[in-house]
Amino acid sequence: MARTTQASPFFPGKPVPPKHFVGRSMEIAAAFDQINNRSHMAIWGGPGLGKSSFLELLTSPQVWKEHGLESDLSQAVIVLLSCESINPFTSSGFWQEVLSCLKDELESEPALQTEIQSFLDKGQTTKESLRQILRKLGKKHNKFLVLLVDDYHIALIPNQQYSEPDMEVFLSECRNLAVHSQERQYLSMIVTSLKRLSELGMKLNPNASPWYNHYLFQPLKPFSDQEVDQLIIKVLNIDIQAAQTFKPVILAIAAGHPGLLQIVGSLLFRKLRTGELPNEEAIIKEVESTTKQIFQNIWDRCSEQEQTLLMLLALFNLKGRLHKKVKFDLSGIDLIFTQKERDFSNLEEQGIVVSVEKEGKRVYSLASSIMQQWIIQEIWNTDNDLLHKRQHVFINLMSREQVEKVTNAINWLWKHKDEVPSNVEWIVKVIAALPSGLIL
Repeated sequence: MARTTQASPFFPGKPVPPKHFVGRSMEIAAAFDQINNRSHMAIWGGPGLGKSSFLELLTSPQVWKEHGLESDLSQAVIVLLSCESINPFTSSGFWQEVLSCLKDELESEPALQTEIQSFLDKGQTTKESLRQILRKLGKKHNKFLVLLVDDYHIALIPNQQYSEPDMEVFLSECRNLAVHSQERQYLSMIVTSLKRLSELGMKLNPNASPWYNHYLFQPLKPFSDQEVDQLIIKVLNIDIQAAQTFKPVILAIAAGHPGLLQIVGSLLFRKLRTGELPNEEAIIKEVESTTKQIFQNIWDRCSEQEQTLLMLLALFNLKGRLHKKVKFDLSGIDLIFTQKERDFSNLEEQGIVVSVEKEGKRVYSLASSIMQQWIIQEIWNTDNDLLHKRQHVFINLMSREQVEKVTNAINWLWKHKDEVPSNVEWIVKVIAALPSGLIL
């Protein structure tokens, strides 16, 4: 196989540069519609689904031109920041970061830069300061601010310097700036969060308009089959036969999860670039060793009920894979899955599970076979004390008879680790079961 010196088009663990961005055409169009109308958008999705990459894309002049907004680009001042960089998060810290970043983007407007610096020097970093700058930005300079805020969920978590009343004031200020102030015509704000904003933050006042209802909500879901194909084309450019060979491996490991796809794609690209054709076992083992922290992050961000449902799903699917070897009974447990469709819908949108319609019933499975094995490992690491602590979640989800079945299954798993196949064995079986039409 020929070697190549082409740079890798994959960027595991960091935002994908705009020139290498793939897919999301409908979401991008929706974002530019909001910007064009000086409206606002809230994008949400689980870890690794591409939220930061999406915001990076919106800073690209080329992408603006491709969407027919070249004239708007000349008027737009684009500011991209992350709430994670404001530590600890406070309202004044947020407005200070916005003003500082805005100042950096106004090299062609030295008078405005001087005014912003005056606010910064005096410690006057408030919503009112930004409002004054927006007024001059729009009226005197015929420009508007595109404010791209990553990790906005941080602003909905209290800390020692940021109480719930502080949060209420901050969110009210953001809404006021976006909806009620005259300067709203000079602002479009796009934020990202791990969950839908309506599921985060403070309790709502039933007599007041929700603080978040000025946003157009847009989830970032796992890649579609077509978007996965677009990503794999980057490998096809090196060796079409190899990419066709490994597409089933990629799907079994990563499904449509963009973060996992970047890892698998990077590994395959590196191997193929050196002229090496890696075998399935080598790919699986290397991906397994580099994704542990990703799965830990996904797991930690799930609620107790979601974690328990994932454990039940992993056990139920394991029973199906072990067939006659299994010595525990989980009959009827799948009824719980049909009763918790909302939870599974959320997990599916985050790229953790996938589902298919079978005989009029929705059947769920873990999106990644490595995630399946990771959850089994988590069950192995659950001792009796931890299992006892989960009993209250079990009771809320199922009958006592079902709790006993699950407990017996976990006890069996503790004692028979050697009968559970490795990821290599597992994924090879998954690949063999995939439809032949998957090949590009």
